[in-house]
Amino acid sequence: MGTVYLLHFLEPIGNHSNPRAMAQHYIGVDLNGKRIEAQTAGAGAAIVRHVQAQGIGFVVAATWPGTRALERQLKRRKHASRFCPVCRQGGDSS
Repeated sequence: MGTVYLLHFLEPIGNHSNPRAMAQHYIGVDLNGKRIEAQTAGAGAAIVRHVQAQGIGFVVAATWPGTRALERQLKRRKHASRFCPVCRQGGDSS
């Protein structure tokens, strides 16, 4: 068992002229207790490294106990904003 996490980017990234080509979230899984730390240190997923390179911050918006199966299930749902507490509180423009 690990931790599935949702990162919320403080600004959306992508093609601003095409809302379907925008991203403001990343869902990942931390199976060894070090992945979230790697993401924040700039050694994680390419999209998160890109966000950091652009000077955009992010927060760990939510975590759930789970495995890769839960990670895949959440990613397949699309629209992470629906279960992002930051977005639900009106904390951004998406």
